[in-house]
Amino acid sequence: MSSEGIESKMDDLKVADKAAPAAAVEKAEKPKKEKKEKKPQQPKENKMQPKKKAGETELIGITMSKADDLSEWYQQVITKGDLLDFTDIPGCYIYQPGSYRIWEFIQEYFNERIRAMGVKNCYFPLFITEANLQREKDHIEGFAAEVAWVTEGGRNKLEKKLAVRPTSETAMYSFYSKKIRSHRDLPLKLNQWNNVVRWEFKHPMPFIRSREFLWQEGHTAHLTEEEAGKEVVEILDHYAAIYEDLLAVPVVKGRKTVNEQFPGAHYTTTVEGFIPSVGRGIQGATSHCLGQHFAKMFDITVEDPHQQVKEGEKRNKLHVWQNSWGFTTRSIGVMILIHGDDKGLVIPPRVADIQTILIPLGVTAKTSDEDRKKLYDETAAINSALLKAGVRVESDYREGYSPGYKFNDWEMKGVPLRLEFGPKDMAKGVVTYSRRDREGKDTIPITDLSTRIPELLETIQKDMFEKARAEFAAHRVIVHEWKDFVPTLNAKNVLLVPHCTGGPCEDEIKKDSSGSVEGQEVDARAPSMGAKSLCIPAEQPEPITPGTKCVNPKCGQDAKMWVMFGRSY
Repeated sequence: MSSEGIESKMDDLKVADKAAPAAAVEKAEKPKKEKKEKKPQQPKENKMQPKKKAGETELIGITMSKADDLSEWYQQVITKGDLLDFTDIPGCYIYQPGSYRIWEFIQEYFNERIRAMGVKNCYFPLFITEANLQREKDHIEGFAAEVAWVTEGGRNKLEKKLAVRPTSETAMYSFYSKKIRSHRDLPLKLNQWNNVVRWEFKHPMPFIRSREFLWQEGHTAHLTEEEAGKEVVEILDHYAAIYEDLLAVPVVKGRKTVNEQFPGAHYTTTVEGFIPSVGRGIQGATSHCLGQHFAKMFDITVEDPHQQVKEGEKRNKLHVWQNSWGFTTRSIGVMILIHGDDKGLVIPPRVADIQTILIPLGVTAKTSDEDRKKLYDETAAINSALLKAGVRVESDYREGYSPGYKFNDWEMKGVPLRLEFGPKDMAKGVVTYSRRDREGKDTIPITDLSTRIPELLETIQKDMFEKARAEFAAHRVIVHEWKDFVPTLNAKNVLLVPHCTGGPCEDEIKKDSSGSVEGQEVDARAPSMGAKSLCIPAEQPEPITPGTKCVNPKCGQDAKMWVMFGRSY
């Protein structure tokens, strides 16, 4: 399936219908005659879903298999799982509480760690003057096609147009120049949680590629390159931990090649993920050493504190070393694509707003008030005990809905653990449980719930990560020769290849691994896009043997490193 095939539906969709779980059905209504007038704001028809005929029942919930149509499946999962909704501006979305809570967990986790590093949160304006944005040539060239401009304020045309921030280096560094007057002001470590706009004209894909998204961007200044470099690695470790410890998503840490590094950076480090459904890599987060480029542009200097000077002499001026690093809501989309299944979302327990749903069973129209109260009181007591044990639990007392409806409703929303409690369970002193990440049921004595449920949630978290890690490892393949490059790529893998790390060679590999090269054996079902370098992994699979040539037969140079290549979002 091509990149365009996966993403184009997202551009078309403006409104998604909310739906009940897949196990529930409702009676079909008689079709009404359509009005001749066409309303402009009506959502486009979902052609992938069969039309309901008169007299038929309609299955509602997740109606498309992940394997059959990833785009349609993803669209249904994020909307019916109450994570996100669409607006009338393509690429700009509504983050519902379900997804925003995941983002809050990420914020809380990361804030704790960066505060321990001496980083302080702040906020800078949304708008950047054109003059400031253009002060760093390489930087603006990297974002020029994506910058949104404001040219009018109210009824007046602005004398100087303003950019809506695509990133905040140029918005912040005039302040840094003013704030840093001495080496005693270093290091200066600021971070902001904000939104940015990058007006891409590709097909938007919710969470993964959008015109407005949420992120954090840290900007720090240091006296030496060594101090800056130490922080770059420390931040990258925190980013990897967010993915692996919170989202149960395995990543590869590495360094971007010069071709792929951040515009204006000295070097860029990255964490790279993998989407098995399409065999494509995805950039998870980046931590950049900006070097002294911006310091020179914005005149951020201090006197050299280590220089030996005679009385009356002035110390030399040093440009500071700067870093920037960012983590975005793209991470939520990566989590969904990796863990979700044909029933809907599968959310790791550590970022689940509701970790456990408790459903009382056996209440019918014939149930006496006394029996109903007894069951509900016992359910409330279990709920209270779990809350005291630190479990994020809710109880579903909705009447008029079948147990099957409720089960599938919460499965669709990805709740990690379901507890069932009926008269038979009450008589035995147990609760029946079902894990979202696998099939099957078992029971736990009520007296053990306060210890067993937290343990079970941690087991689910661990098992989800191990499953995803094994799958990524199986699709990260070492390739020594070019003849194996494209066939292995088309088998939905990312590749580790010996490479010269040269930019022109990378461009050549991207071209020659695409489906547009005459005589190239490319699977017709694979995306036509070529493979690009994803990163130079920090953990190299093995030493490069002296005399090993670059995998590109047209290059002829010696290989320097193992580089991970792949098709990418």
